[in-house]
Amino acid sequence: MTSRIEIYSPEGLRLDGRRWNEVRHFRCAINTHPVSSDGSSIIEQGNTKVICNVIGPAEPTLRSRALLDRLCISVKVIVAPFSTIERRKRPQNDSRIQEMCSSIQHVFEDAVIAHLFPRSQIDVNLYIVAQDGGVLQACINATTLALIDAGVPMYDYVCACTAGMLDREVLLDMNRIEESDMPFLTMATIGATRKVSLLQLEMKVQFDRLEPMMAAAMSGCHHIRNLMDNEVRKHGKSRRQMGSL
Repeated sequence: MTSRIEIYSPEGLRLDGRRWNEVRHFRCAINTHPVSSDGSSIIEQGNTKVICNVIGPAEPTLRSRALLDRLCISVKVIVAPFSTIERRKRPQNDSRIQEMCSSIQHVFEDAVIAHLFPRSQIDVNLYIVAQDGGVLQACINATTLALIDAGVPMYDYVCACTAGMLDREVLLDMNRIEESDMPFLTMATIGATRKVSLLQLEMKVQFDRLEPMMAAAMSGCHHIRNLMDNEVRKHGKSRRQMGSL
């Protein structure tokens, strides 16, 4: 696939100076909105920024949504009009937003130990402040940290990352320009294992190129898991030093 922009230079460098197997600048924080929510987090992956607030577990607002043997997870994604270069407001019934909400909901229904909270509901509110590729992976990572901050028991971290294929070169953790120029997939894994909880691919890819893309995405998920775990342990240590635990 040809492009007017040199995505990958002959020297092996991408537009932002990364190598093929390097993730973008990653910054995360938890307990960012302690007053307005039970759990909260902020994720920055490159220029993509997502804020997540979690409310619950609590009694469902509608009795019809209550499940007798497990909790119900409700996901809401709000995209800021200024999150992209083209300022336009996206309605809540937008098909892309609905698809993203459904994917996140299914991922965390399997990751949360749901039988401990029957007839309960967790509301996950995601605010996309800036978009520069990897929006779904940032939402999944932000939701993981917010659920941990809320004290919701999970089997392990759920971490997500993207990988694409340019000719025969695999690129890890893609930005917006790279996503628009080549096929890519989004993968989410449970902890440091090889268990995949989400695999999303929206373009056709030759079968022999799919395996290296999946291997790169999985290594990216494990790397992001370590970064998130360091932040959680750092936050827990600071809370213990303050005497609040």
